[in-house]
Amino acid sequence: MSCRYITFDDRKKFEELYAANASFNEIATALGVHLATVYREFERGNTGLLDKNGRSGYNAEQAQKAIQQSIKRRGHRKACC
Repeated sequence: MSCRYITFDDRKKFEELYAANASFNEIATALGVHLATVYREFERGNTGLLDKNGRSGYNAEQAQKAIQQSIKRRGHRKACC
């Protein structure tokens, strides 16, 4: 695990893994981030609709837009590590 921001490529990989019915633990391991990061990321990209697996949907583009708006509002911070 490392302290870093999730990139758009990470978000696309998250979306692929989630669509393949991977658990949040498996996604965290694959991305090399903490489990809490995965939960926060999911909330950013939650579509509010159900996916083909009957779980809440996730959209990488929606998550990317949300984080860009957040950075624009508060300014970009440097990574902690």
